[in-house]
Amino acid sequence: DNLRQLRLNDPTFQHLSVYGDCSVEGSETMRQLVEVLKTNTTLQQLSIEDSDIGAEGARWLAEALKTNTSLQQLHITYNNIGDEGARWLADALKTNISLQKLDISNSDIGDEGARWLADALKINTSLQQLDILWNKIGDEGARWLADALKTNTSLQQLHITYNNIGDEGARWLADALKINISLQKLDISNNNIGDEGARWLADALKINTSLQKLN
Repeated sequence: DNLRQLRLNDPTFQHLSVYGDCSVEGSETMRQLVEVLKTNTTLQQLSIEDSDIGAEGARWLAEALKTNTSLQQLHITYNNIGDEGARWLADALKTNISLQKLDISNSDIGDEGARWLADALKINTSLQQLDILWNKIGDEGARWLADALKTNTSLQQLHITYNNIGDEGARWLADALKINISLQKLDISNNNIGDEGARWLADALKINTSLQKLN
């Protein structure tokens, strides 16, 4: 089975997708998977979607990320990990050196969760893409993320569409774009940004030299 292949470090088994059977309560799948991830050296992409893992499941995954050195992409969308779960994952990102893409969209993450993730981005040097769309991040969360972008040099794509970011948040992000030299794509569409926010962003684009796409 899949777990057996992971335990054996099967070099041909690099992608695993799990749907609907990893809830922390009532299933041992998550616990077993996490234990295997701590020592596995072949899995590169893991998707756990719509599985109700919650903050506790995120904590378990974070523990695995602290020791795993092969996983490059982690998708845990539609799992309601919340701010607490984001905090656990952010803590792992401070030491993990292999993860290049983290997708935690539709995860009930707000400004506090964005703050924890931002703290991690100030330290992490491997993450290239962060997807946090369809969450509850507002201007305050945008401010924390923008602050991280001023020092982070590895992140190339940031997707924060369908959140609650307004003109003030756009201003913070614009300030970061004037300094950041690595971000190539920023997607902040479908937020609450109006003409004022658009002006701030346009002003930043006159200075920024790395951004290739802005939505």
